[in-house]
Amino acid sequence: MANTPTASRMPSDIPAQPTPEMEDVDAFRERARAWLAARMKPLPPGEWEIPNRDTDEGVQHARDLMAKLFDAGFSGICFPKEYGGQGLSVAHMRAWSEEAQRYEMPTKFNIPTLTILLPTLLDYGTEAQKQEHIPKTLRGEEMWVQFLSEPTGGSDLAGALTKATRDGDVYVLSGSKIWSSGAYRADYALCLCRTNWDVQKHRGLSVLLVKIHQPGIQVEQIRQINGSMEFCQEFFDDVPIPADQLVGEEDDGWTVVSRLLQHERSAVGNGSAFGVIMQLGARRTRGETTDPLVDITKQLGLGADPTTRQLVAEGRVLSLVQPALVDRVGTGIRAGKLPGPSSALMKLANATTGIARAELAVKIAGSAAAAWVEPGPASQQAGVFLSRQTAALAGGSNEIQRNIISERVLGMPREFAPDKDAAFKDVKRNTIPTRKP
Repeated sequence: MANTPTASRMPSDIPAQPTPEMEDVDAFRERARAWLAARMKPLPPGEWEIPNRDTDEGVQHARDLMAKLFDAGFSGICFPKEYGGQGLSVAHMRAWSEEAQRYEMPTKFNIPTLTILLPTLLDYGTEAQKQEHIPKTLRGEEMWVQFLSEPTGGSDLAGALTKATRDGDVYVLSGSKIWSSGAYRADYALCLCRTNWDVQKHRGLSVLLVKIHQPGIQVEQIRQINGSMEFCQEFFDDVPIPADQLVGEEDDGWTVVSRLLQHERSAVGNGSAFGVIMQLGARRTRGETTDPLVDITKQLGLGADPTTRQLVAEGRVLSLVQPALVDRVGTGIRAGKLPGPSSALMKLANATTGIARAELAVKIAGSAAAAWVEPGPASQQAGVFLSRQTAALAGGSNEIQRNIISERVLGMPREFAPDKDAAFKDVKRNTIPTRKP
């Protein structure tokens, strides 16, 4: 039987401040600082994460770092102790993030593994699923991905056509998913699929825990404009999934996915406490945290130019306001003063701030970013500029976030939906994609 929490607080709702049985935050910070200095490798100057993190070697290095943190008692700081975590508060996670900024960290696990999918499993997984997967993931043995979007669905997740048909002790999975980041290297996925076509579209969905690399699943990588092949499309050819891999209740997958999307909005908005909290607009170095806009200005000798100084100041203001908003909204949600969908505010702020800063960087760099001739901060921002819309799409587009804020936070009327009360089998839809030959 799947778990369906009924209390207002979910298992992944963690305390903002330490409780009496927890280690003092200052003592924890000192212990973490000493261990990091003694055991972890500082990042190369000018880098903010593991070099070559998307290569096979980079991913394996992230797995090794997860194991190292786990053995030292610094993995899963806010995950419950019964699943291999440390059972600490948001304040402890912030202290750890601040101290860890200058060192190699397994940030490859941040999104979606630690900040989106494991918290969702914590909320709705069975006890057996949590005991099986959370400790292994905190040790770096498992990496996760979400199978949500489909080629025919756009932002309409509830219109999923990938189907799972119950056949005795298994669900037979068929269809296709797309835009799954890093699926070719991941081990497991949470997959949204349709199990009932005779009810309204939101009520006939289920979520399955799927082992990715098995017969019947084909993973195809997609080349992006910046050369990355991180995104993938998956094809499911009548794959048998054991029925005990159902997460939540059958036909109630929208409840699970709604919670997953709340975690995703917090994660993409840099407000999740389940992974290292990154400092927006900053680059970690051995001795300090610097701003790429400042680095570009110094590289090009524009420090005295008044227009450049104004652009740098604008970027600095954005980088200060966004984390303040994240802190306020996150605190409000955890205290029950703001509804869960308020996480859309964090996600929207992070996306718009990231886009604005990327555009500021190109304005400052000028042809040094456009030509990509000289190595350094200016040319690096060209790639950032090309992929600047990523955060505006991952976890739902900016337009979706504005709808969520207006309807579920401000209480404004919902948009008209012609298929709201119709059985999904009667709704006009596109053709289900089939496996590539």
